[in-house]
Amino acid sequence: MHCAHCGHHHELNVSGVRVRYRNILALDDVSLATSCGACVALIGPNGAGKSTLLKAIAGLIPLESGGIVWRGAKVAKWSREIAYLPQRENVDWNFPVTVRGVVRMGRYPQTGWWRPFKAADEAAVDKALADMDLTDLHNRQISELSGGQQQRVFLARALTQEAHVLLLDEPFTGLDRTTKATLAATLRRLAGEGRLIIASHHDLETVRDIYDEALLLRRSPVAYGPVGEVFNETNLALTFGPAAPSGKEVA
Repeated sequence: MHCAHCGHHHELNVSGVRVRYRNILALDDVSLATSCGACVALIGPNGAGKSTLLKAIAGLIPLESGGIVWRGAKVAKWSREIAYLPQRENVDWNFPVTVRGVVRMGRYPQTGWWRPFKAADEAAVDKALADMDLTDLHNRQISELSGGQQQRVFLARALTQEAHVLLLDEPFTGLDRTTKATLAATLRRLAGEGRLIIASHHDLETVRDIYDEALLLRRSPVAYGPVGEVFNETNLALTFGPAAPSGKEVA
């Protein structure tokens, strides 16, 4: 699929990636190849390296070996096109900033920190707020938001950044069923517009509804490919161990 932003088809290639934290091997020989328009699930137990892989693709942590290439160049060149959305529990939601203030931060990769905002920047913020159904909440403090609204603020900031690749760390955790369904529809819509969505995901019952591709990960890949081909009991048992849940929540 071609990206809605620029009309081109872009590919992400992760090849032989190894990441080590001091003496702990967090990722070993991880490879995947995907492109804009796809929704990719990262599935695996705690400590499997899902968050580490998202941070590596975002260029936030160094690789011991291997490479990550977006649009034919190392990801560092494209940092403004790649948005990393951390787990909500790792964010200080008491920081005194409004919804609009967070979403405006997405423009800084475009404008630089010191250049004044222009009308086009404010228009991009307004559009992202509208796209994520946040216009009425734009003056709210982020501490006052529900979990689903907080996720939409993250997504609006990524849209304001004009990111092509959205990397989400456990975006559905802590949301109620209705909010999860709304977020799932939003991610499908964003992928349909040509963005690449990669998310760590632990609710196995909803994988088939949301994602096109899956990487089953246990520090090294267990399986990667279309959900219909790789998301099965055999691979889940290899990923989670012999007591693998079937369609139940996995932390």
